[in-house]
Amino acid sequence: MTLLKAWMISLRLRTLPLALSTIFMGSIVAAWQGVFRTEILVWAALTTLFLQILSNLANDYGDAVSGADGVDRLGPQRMIQSGVISLKQMKRAVGLCALLALVAGLRLLHLAFEGALLQALLFLGLGLAAIAAAIRYTVGSSPYGYRGLGDAYVFVFFGLLGVAGTYYLHGESWDWKVLLPAASIGFFSAGVLNLNNLRDEESDRKANKITLIVRRGRQWGNWYHLGLLSAGWLAFASYAWLSGQPTRFWPVIFALPFFMRSVLQPFHNYRPGGLDKELRNLSLSTLLFVALSALVLFLS
Repeated sequence: MTLLKAWMISLRLRTLPLALSTIFMGSIVAAWQGVFRTEILVWAALTTLFLQILSNLANDYGDAVSGADGVDRLGPQRMIQSGVISLKQMKRAVGLCALLALVAGLRLLHLAFEGALLQALLFLGLGLAAIAAAIRYTVGSSPYGYRGLGDAYVFVFFGLLGVAGTYYLHGESWDWKVLLPAASIGFFSAGVLNLNNLRDEESDRKANKITLIVRRGRQWGNWYHLGLLSAGWLAFASYAWLSGQPTRFWPVIFALPFFMRSVLQPFHNYRPGGLDKELRNLSLSTLLFVALSALVLFLS
């Protein structure tokens, strides 16, 4: 395997549609409110892509150091585990991605809050917290991803803060109802993580990586997955209802069958390795959900 291919695998490109869904949803809600700005979408997307790649690389590094990436691990091969990429190289890549995320984030804040220092500093603090959280997920003396807190991290940063923060950056205005579509994306993102943890239950248990699935068991995880996706749809339905024109959101219904399939897969797929492709499918289903939400702009 070439070094270039090894790095492409480590970037985990299939996770990027899910990260972009966060920015797109926040931008779509801003467009519904008439405050959309193209430059905010572009730089928010770049910042999020760097943060997602940072999280992916830091996860590889942390799992390699802790021993979670053993020979019996399911899913895509990790490049440190295979010996193609060294720990030192991966650590440098993590630092580079953190720097790129910071630079892109600073440019985003400059565009959004030129002259508004207090708001810029507040969002800078949130951005630095996101960078730290991405690294601390599996890196450090007590990574929270090894203590069953990964789901909460994903819900907050890829849901509430990601969507609602993007919405605010567009127009510097606030509407509490935006937390409902933000929660939808947060629940769907946590669903992707849950599928990952269902797949890796055995290897995580051996490595003492205490995810919610390791703590509660696979059967609980199957019902938890149902709960996450159901909660995501319920949150969005509540937003549609509170908008006063719920029928205009009808295009989103076309994404529902794909989520129903994702709900059923853990119950019927008893081979953990068989869940690997469902991570990609749910990520793409979430992106489809967001794309169909954008159609509301043209049909209302």
